[in-house]
Amino acid sequence: MQRALALLYHCFFQRLVADFPNGGKPWVLGMLTIQLAPNCSLTSHAAALLFGAICVVSLGIAGTFAAFGLWPVFPFAGLEMLLLGWALVLSLRRRHYSQTIVVTEERIAVETRFPKQHEHVEFSRHWAQVKLRDADTHLHPSRLTIESHGRSYEVGGFLTEEERRALARRLMRLVGRVDESPSLD
Repeated sequence: MQRALALLYHCFFQRLVADFPNGGKPWVLGMLTIQLAPNCSLTSHAAALLFGAICVVSLGIAGTFAAFGLWPVFPFAGLEMLLLGWALVLSLRRRHYSQTIVVTEERIAVETRFPKQHEHVEFSRHWAQVKLRDADTHLHPSRLTIESHGRSYEVGGFLTEEERRALARRLMRLVGRVDESPSLD
């Protein structure tokens, strides 16, 4: 019988375990799955309500000014609402972005899903390195990468700095140094 235990670091960590029939201790299946997704609390319905309410207010005020002869206000209000709508669409599109990191005894696989595309990268766990690179300036976030044999792949680019550092520590414990593969326990 299988069940998933969730460990939360604001991203979702899952370890697949199976129970022995005699009710003994859980047994690790030799695979750890870490699922990452951005925190997107705005739903499509809430975004539509927000956009509609702001449009009513903004275009109502612009219409009042236009009625008093200040018609140039109206096109600018319309442009402002188009930009707001565009920003909301980009924000809602971000909800469909996710990364899944699967660590097994032999491999590390990173699967990245965008709204219209899909990437899958695999590294040998024995030779992989996890590196947290500091930002060039204090305004930019750090970068968490998994590297092996001249290839590099960034993970957790949408996480906060604290979440990225927690994920880096977790992955460094799981992957170890080059030529070292610690147990997945």
